[in-house]
Amino acid sequence: MSDPTQVLAFETDCHIFDGCGFPGPGLHSFLFEPLWGDPESNAYFNKPMLLALLGSIIVVGFFWAAFRKPKVVPGKLQMVAEAGYDFVRRGIVYETLGKKEGEKYVPFMVSLFFFVWMLNLWSIIPVAQFPVTSIIAYPAILAAIVYLTWMSVTFKRHGFVGGFKNITGYDKSLGAILPMVMVIEFFSNVIVRPFTHAVRLFANMFAGHTLLLLFTIASWYLLNGIGIAYAGVSFVMVIVMTAFELFIQAVQAYVFVLLACSFIQGALAEHH
Repeated sequence: MSDPTQVLAFETDCHIFDGCGFPGPGLHSFLFEPLWGDPESNAYFNKPMLLALLGSIIVVGFFWAAFRKPKVVPGKLQMVAEAGYDFVRRGIVYETLGKKEGEKYVPFMVSLFFFVWMLNLWSIIPVAQFPVTSIIAYPAILAAIVYLTWMSVTFKRHGFVGGFKNITGYDKSLGAILPMVMVIEFFSNVIVRPFTHAVRLFANMFAGHTLLLLFTIASWYLLNGIGIAYAGVSFVMVIVMTAFELFIQAVQAYVFVLLACSFIQGALAEHH
């Protein structure tokens, strides 16, 4: 279903000087009617869910097509896939975890990077025009997967006591302030860290989509009388914000995976 704000602005032909107020974007811009099912029963399927599913299919389909028959001299598709894979492997995983420790996490991080990036990219793809990660549930689930991986690695590597010391920053040299430090570190690592991991991605995509909606709707709303000149400026901003959003989408996927690697790096580090 189309965005409610866009429906209001475009289908009602609402322009400045027509006596109608500016239909600005808001929380309602992130709500969608079900494509299937009943929202009252929480068993339904809507546009963001469809985009998330299509994003998964696209990422899996792309790498399957690229590597199903790998060649020593790669074709164009395989070359692009290898470049993307190598960027995450060498530029993020190896740089953070090292080659020896990081190799086993490369498939997970590559999948995570391209999935997040694809969910972000829907924002600027015609017809879709909505970043799935601007709905907090999706970044939260991905952050939860990273969190569970981080915790399992921590306790598997150090055992229960060692793992507890790892996540609480236990250091007996701190003396009297050790209990306070442990409480702060525990709260920071166990509660704040996964929360900020999810919110960082969500907030950037939410804000970016809101700005794109604002300038897009304003371009249409001002398209009347002397407002046409301002509509042109607003449309230029749509183009600028689209280019900027394209950059931010890649950066946020990079940051999300970089943080995931840093969490695991902390779990693997020897406690002193």
